[in-house]
Amino acid sequence: MGLFDNAVPGGNITKPLMVALGALLVGKMLSGRNAGQPDQQQSPAPSGTTPADGGLLGGLGGLLGRLKEAGHGSVADSWVGTGQNQPINANDLGSAIGPQVIREIAQRTGMDEQELLKQLSAALPGIVDKLTPNGQLPQPHQVESAFNS
Repeated sequence: MGLFDNAVPGGNITKPLMVALGALLVGKMLSGRNAGQPDQQQSPAPSGTTPADGGLLGGLGGLLGRLKEAGHGSVADSWVGTGQNQPINANDLGSAIGPQVIREIAQRTGMDEQELLKQLSAALPGIVDKLTPNGQLPQPHQVESAFNS
């Protein structure tokens, strides 16, 4: 996967986890039209979501905003900053993202909601860290490029 090789513990991002991350951060991943995964099942984007909107939460900034609103701002900031990434509990992540979004992603990936949250909570600190190497949020097209490379 290039950029994300060392982003998750064990260095292995499964296809369902990559789809889940893309659903949160890159709207095009929802439509199944990611050029990197042509065999992915074609499915419509959920209502209110378009490929240009940056995913279910409005992209990386939207995800970080949700974490901050839920009281996990220092954790989210540690992922963007240049220091040590703080972990996030799967239940805390689920509360911040919201049950409807988790349900939507779980349906699209075929994963159990609890397993999805467990994997996302392990992967997101490293993924966000890789997407923000200088402590700056990337533009949506840069996030999309990272997922397509």
